[in-house]
Amino acid sequence: MEEASPIVNEDAAAAASTTQLGTYKTTVELVETAAEEILLLWALQQPTARRQNAFVRHSSQTLALDACGHRLTILQSPSSMSTPGVTGAVMWDSGIVLGKFLEHAFDSGTLSLHGKRVVELGAGCGLVGCIAALLGADVILTDLPDRLKLLKKNVDVNVGEGNKRGSARVTELEWGDDLDDEFFDPVPDIVLGSDVVYSEGAVEDLLTTLKQISGCHTTIFVAGELRNDAVLEYFLEGAMKEFLVGRIDQGQWHPDYCSDRVAIYVLAKK
Repeated sequence: MEEASPIVNEDAAAAASTTQLGTYKTTVELVETAAEEILLLWALQQPTARRQNAFVRHSSQTLALDACGHRLTILQSPSSMSTPGVTGAVMWDSGIVLGKFLEHAFDSGTLSLHGKRVVELGAGCGLVGCIAALLGADVILTDLPDRLKLLKKNVDVNVGEGNKRGSARVTELEWGDDLDDEFFDPVPDIVLGSDVVYSEGAVEDLLTTLKQISGCHTTIFVAGELRNDAVLEYFLEGAMKEFLVGRIDQGQWHPDYCSDRVAIYVLAKK
């Protein structure tokens, strides 16, 4: 027997509060409660029924992508996926979607990146941070120590002297730890994260770092793979204590890089 989908009140969905958050110049739907957001998201997008990895191949050593007028080549390490807990050695759809969203938002004038100070958390292979740098931002790409070698290679390959409008550098950052002064001088204008919501333990440390690194003028963009509704709900509940949270409608994404298995949220401190 086919499982029935949850019933969603379309009038209630249409009446959801909308506002602009941070420096993102387009209105987004505010998340009112985490539980209602999860019900709505899973009912409308039905992520588990959608194709996984539409834009990536985890078995490949490289991923090629056209962005910002360049052909980017992202190096991957498929063999590292056999190590428990290591997911940042390959690209995920959420990273492709977020990177192309930034490009689309920049091109459409809804997000300015030129001269902005940007920090990417859990940068993995570094595509998102590289795109931000190519769009004119001064980017710090961060991850755990054992991920930095691959990350630095991708930054060197894709943000060379002939390509960049902004700048990119790689440094270590473990969520939940006290942050070095380099992250506050000045406070980031934008914080980015893709596929960073994957376990309740990681969520607690991620939220600690987001609270530490964000100022009153910081805008946060988080793109996530829709795998575990309980973990996403846990993240949203925690985030809403400190931040206003809005979901960015797919109509505002790059039209060629949309996926019902991904969601993008924008956060700004209350």
